[in-house]
Parts: sequence; structure tokens; C-alpha cells
Amino acid sequence: MISDEQLNAYRLSGEKVRVVRDAIEANDIRGIVVAWDDTQVLIRRPNRNVVKLDRNYDIRPSKEPRVSPLD
Repeated sequence: MISDEQLNAYRLSGEKVRVVRDAIEANDIRGIVVAWDDTQVLIRRPNRNVVKLDRNYDIRPSKEPRVSPLD
């Protein structure tokens, strides 16, 4: 699970993140961290929709290469 400090750094910088949910790259969520609690994180997508996701997913900067959860 990603730490509160790392989520706060992403929120303050406005850096786009990638949330890898499964092995299919098309299912990744990209956007900006808006808010979070103990179990979930809110990501604002480029089309301004907000998605609520589990914090146990792999959350990394969007500019980094994708890491498959199966590796």
C-alpha cells in the first residue's frame, strides 16, 4: 500500500500517476491524486471524472515505465 506521504507529494506536485489494476494495460487509470483515506484513493482523470480506487493497487508516476503486476 502506498504511504500517505507519497500520496500527499503526488497531490501537491500535481503529477500524473498511473494505477495498474491488472495485466491489461488498457485498464490502467491515469490521472491526478485528489484525496485519500485509509483504504481508498480518488484519482481525477483527464476528462474530469473522478475514480475511487483501492490503495492496494500499484500507484506510480505516469512517466515511469509500466510494471505488470504479474512480474
